[in-house]
Amino acid sequence: MSPERAESIAIQALSFIASDPELLPRFLAITGIEASQIRQAAQEPGFLAGVLQFVLAHEPTLIALSEASGMEPQEITAALKVLPFGEEKWDIQP
Repeated sequence: MSPERAESIAIQALSFIASDPELLPRFLAITGIEASQIRQAAQEPGFLAGVLQFVLAHEPTLIALSEASGMEPQEITAALKVLPFGEEKWDIQP
């Protein structure tokens, strides 16, 4: 999967979260950002990976996104691995 496709999937996931009146407050509470800060936060390395981690951490959310977007859950998981800080190795200290 290309980095561009992975970013596109994460942006779709963010749009999905933002359009859901139950998911958005949960996402904001977990991330600690405010709605007005989303555009700025989206420019930070790791933000899009965090969006996909949020989706993947809750199976009903993953299934809902998959159904709404027509993507397979495996594609969403694969996108996470391509994004900065989306792989476990990004968290390992040298």
